[in-house]
Amino acid sequence: MDSTTAAGPLCRGEECAWRQEARALRVEVADLHAKLTALETTVEGLQRRLFGPRTEKMPSPAKELRSRKAPSEDAEARRLAALARRRERAALKEKLRQETIRHPVDPEKKRCPHCGGTADRPVGDGRRTTVYEYVPGYFIRQEHLQETLACSCGEHIVTADAPAKPFEKGRYGPGFVAHLAVMKCADSIPLHRLAKQYQRLGIPMSRSTLTDLFHAAAEKLAPLSERLLQRIAQSDVVQADETPMLMQNPHRRGYLWTFLGDGLIAFCFSPSRSGETPREVLGGSTGTLVVDAYTGYNRVTDIDGRTRAGCLAHVRRKFFEALSTAPVEARRAMDMILEVYKVEHEAKERGIMRTAEHHELRQTRGRAAMGALHVWLLGQQDAHPPKSPMGQAISYALKQWPTLLRFLDDVRIPPDNNSAESALRVAALGRKNFLFVFDADKGANLAGLYSLVSTCEAR
Repeated sequence: MDSTTAAGPLCRGEECAWRQEARALRVEVADLHAKLTALETTVEGLQRRLFGPRTEKMPSPAKELRSRKAPSEDAEARRLAALARRRERAALKEKLRQETIRHPVDPEKKRCPHCGGTADRPVGDGRRTTVYEYVPGYFIRQEHLQETLACSCGEHIVTADAPAKPFEKGRYGPGFVAHLAVMKCADSIPLHRLAKQYQRLGIPMSRSTLTDLFHAAAEKLAPLSERLLQRIAQSDVVQADETPMLMQNPHRRGYLWTFLGDGLIAFCFSPSRSGETPREVLGGSTGTLVVDAYTGYNRVTDIDGRTRAGCLAHVRRKFFEALSTAPVEARRAMDMILEVYKVEHEAKERGIMRTAEHHELRQTRGRAAMGALHVWLLGQQDAHPPKSPMGQAISYALKQWPTLLRFLDDVRIPPDNNSAESALRVAALGRKNFLFVFDADKGANLAGLYSLVSTCEAR
């Protein structure tokens, strides 16, 4: 009896310890499961980015809106767009340089099979056939003759001024230097490929010569690119983004930054991703800065600095990455974000962008859509593990929520930072083609010419 009584409390103690251990194991398993899910999502995203077809990438809001239109409405819109494109192309073709090539009738074909006479009377201007031909580009060797005059007294000789050159004692004209900059900065063609193209045109030119011309042009035009950055810093609304670019000396990662404002685009290069670059460009300026959640921009959005506006596209991308683990909830979030873009799409189609009507649309339908999204996010916050892709997407959106609402009160502020990301696409393509810049100074030269070429294209 005594042994049974003594054994009873001991068994209950063992059971309590066992339950505590089981509870701790369940918590550990849940934590490991959340980490495993996050790692699987990361690997899936990397595989999609590196190996997946373009169709697996996140579709743009405009593309999703087009896909959800009624079939008849969508077909009519496509027909009108195609018709407009054909007319635009036809108008451009009419402006091409025209060359008329006459083809005389073969003398043997002039004999008439009916009367035996000769067909020699013209019938109108003849039959016309239009052919679009390509004439390869070519170099011209210009010989400049400077007139030299002498006075009859024999005491004075005067010579005409020499032609202007981009560089002192240079042998290449401004047209060629401009072509060089456009080929690399707009078409992302490496200089060694340009050297091969010039070789095919019969002009052997070394890559070192092209490199020297490119950087000499950048240094000479540096005041213009610096002025672009100053003009953008004076804009009320500025968009900014950055992308890595490898340096060869030293072998490390540098960063190419872009800043947009008032229709101007400027780039600058820095050896690091610190907030020093945004501070140098935008420090002391006021207005709104549209960026993602990167903390490097905090040095510009302090108490006396710019107001920070968030990027709704980054929020949407987080939910897109969570589709594999929580497809229903992630798709629901993307659909709610798409309601906000419907307002912007309608304003664009009606031609009322940045007007009072656009502001009214944002204040009514846009604010209602954002409010519904916020309520849904709060309701879903505790339904997903914090480290899961869905939990991280919800947390990201809620942390950025005050900045995500900025665009509702000012029609000049876009709901996302896609314009800045689009401006960096040419740099991403160039990074794939010419791989790296030599050092920070050469990176600054590339950024300066990127600024001028991109702004000219945008204007």
